[in-house]
Amino acid sequence: MTAPFEVELAALPQAQRYKLLAALVVPRPIALVTTVGPDGIINAAPFSFFNVFSEDPALVVLGLQSKPDGTPKDTLTHIRETGAFVVNLVDEAIAERMNICSVDFPPGVSEIKAAGFATLPGTAVPVPRIAEAPVSLECRHYMTLEVTYRRRLCIGEVIHLHARPGIIDPERLYVNLDAYKPVARLFGNLYARLGEKFVLKRQSYAQWQAGNGADAAPSGTDSGS
Repeated sequence: MTAPFEVELAALPQAQRYKLLAALVVPRPIALVTTVGPDGIINAAPFSFFNVFSEDPALVVLGLQSKPDGTPKDTLTHIRETGAFVVNLVDEAIAERMNICSVDFPPGVSEIKAAGFATLPGTAVPVPRIAEAPVSLECRHYMTLEVTYRRRLCIGEVIHLHARPGIIDPERLYVNLDAYKPVARLFGNLYARLGEKFVLKRQSYAQWQAGNGADAAPSGTDSGS
């Protein structure tokens, strides 16, 4: 019988830790982040070390990698200077252009122009959003955690949301995933569409008891919370 794989992550080189974690924690949403530099050029960079972590306040977190010498890349530098950024979420229609934004363009070259995106002015922040994005989250810089010289966690408070018509039902705030068609990051050069959906209804303890028998969790047994 083959033994399970086990490893102490601290014993692995940084590149190998990245490889394992990025390949196992999947799928991940993609944030195509727009910022504005001091020269007025709009920067756009995709990040998949990203997610939403709170609703009160509404917070998203970006895992930002530094340059080899430890200095921040443009996205974090611009966020610190302006105090704002926009998370443009990625769907199937803009996936290829999102990938163009990951090219290591020299300073002064706008990824927005290279990818052929149009922009619209921000409503609540002084940073444009990508017009073609299905959803855009205008964010105010909340705080940045200086984890190491390689990694920083940039937290933004979402203060304004834009969504393409048909994605959100304005009455019920229901999200139509068929109209949205989000794209997820896997690892390496692999990405994924949403695929087949299935339903798992969350139950109360009383509902679980009714379906599994009153004696399923004996008195005094720690059944979790």
